[in-house]
Amino acid sequence: MSTNDDRPLHQIGRSGQETEAQTAAGGCGDACGCAGGEYDADLLECGLDPELTRLLVAAGLDPLQIEDLAHLAIEEDLDGGKDITTFATVAEDAVSTGDFTAREAGTIAGLRVAEAILSVVCTDEFEVERHVEDGDRVEAGQPLLTVRTLTRDLLTAERSMLNILCHLSGIATATRAWADALEGTGAAVRDTRKTTVGLRALEKYAVRCGGGVNHRMSLSDAALVKDNHVIAAGGIAEAFTAVRREFPDVPIEVEVDRIDQIPPVLDAGADLVMLDNFTPGQTREAVELVAGRARLESSGRLTLANAREYAATGVDYLAVGALTHSSPILDIGLDLREEGI
Repeated sequence: MSTNDDRPLHQIGRSGQETEAQTAAGGCGDACGCAGGEYDADLLECGLDPELTRLLVAAGLDPLQIEDLAHLAIEEDLDGGKDITTFATVAEDAVSTGDFTAREAGTIAGLRVAEAILSVVCTDEFEVERHVEDGDRVEAGQPLLTVRTLTRDLLTAERSMLNILCHLSGIATATRAWADALEGTGAAVRDTRKTTVGLRALEKYAVRCGGGVNHRMSLSDAALVKDNHVIAAGGIAEAFTAVRREFPDVPIEVEVDRIDQIPPVLDAGADLVMLDNFTPGQTREAVELVAGRARLESSGRLTLANAREYAATGVDYLAVGALTHSSPILDIGLDLREEGI
């Protein structure tokens, strides 16, 4: 990759005035937003570097949640001990430069999260050179991030950084394939709540990086009336009315699996109708019936091969749970530079 596209070198970490507890824990020192009044009060507890905190917020991510995830990842990997292989083979004061590099073509997501993981490991300052940003398409062999820091810290953080970076980039890459397939149709691919426990915000962020859009983030920010709700309420219209009565201000989506279920849902005032396992022909009939009175989402039967056919019917969304629950990782690796390189 041309160095003209490289982001500037950024130094993270120590001010030289840290407490003993800060030094033992890694992360940042006095320069961090948690030590001064530079940031919003809600972010003052964050122990990450100020610029990194700012980037996470700009991406729609919660820095406190990311910091917690970073600690959890490292604590799980160390299990109360230390990286014994690295400790035995690497001198305490050794410093290395390492390149995180794509081993295959894809779309990147999670770079700043990987930096956060490194931040909680590092016992001294580290430097990062950002070659690409989340959402960028990359080719095999393209450098993503260059890090210079204590070798022990970098190798201890390596697997946790790669785990999250490969996973999120895999989701972004899969989403990009769907977004490309739908380009120009007016339809968008979007995710579901079929996410990994604890990683929903990040996995949905990766979907956005890949050009998709998010469905509801939780059970509390929108309603989705499905078959079991219909059974419990005694009918589709009854279920919709019950939700609207209890929560008059939330958007409501209703799942249907037959054309004849659509008119009562429209009459009740549904914001969005999910067409479950409709064929393309049935979907086209539903679009004509709805005639713009509600948004429509296709779910089930969807593949990359038929995505454009469904989109051409006029639906607004294609719901693809596989984006978050089945996307393969994007192969990314870390290579330490040999002395003098």
